[in-house]
Amino acid sequence: MRYLAAWDVRRGYVMGRCEPKTGIVPFGRLVAEVMEREPYRSADRAFWVVDNGSSHRGEASVKRLAKAYGNLILVHTPVHASWLNQVEIYFSIIQRKVLTPNDFANLDEVERRLRFYETLTNGEPRPFQWKFDREKLNAFLERLEKKRLGTVVA
Repeated sequence: MRYLAAWDVRRGYVMGRCEPKTGIVPFGRLVAEVMEREPYRSADRAFWVVDNGSSHRGEASVKRLAKAYGNLILVHTPVHASWLNQVEIYFSIIQRKVLTPNDFANLDEVERRLRFYETLTNGEPRPFQWKFDREKLNAFLERLEKKRLGTVVA
């Protein structure tokens, strides 16, 4: 079982689903679940920040999702920088608070606990206080580029 989730960075609201496996089709179901509800359906633009996972990698995914939802703009984090995606913060909280210790009798129990925690989170949604600003991002990208070019990073 795989837990897929979308995080609304403005509202601190999570929308997740459990799927038997990952892939384009399960990811598409998550996108549909989110994009078919307000405020995303009628928004001028809905930015989806994603890592470079196989279900949403590359230009083909950008085109596929833009065709399905004219207001959806897919933004990929740099390779090896999925931590820039705020849903990853939520996943790390899930790992610590929900899935550890790993003492589940079966996958149904895991799913129930994930759904319960999602309900609790959405009962009092709070956005993360993001401290990684544009200046820090530019400095990070500059260090990555220097590393890629093989120059010394200070």
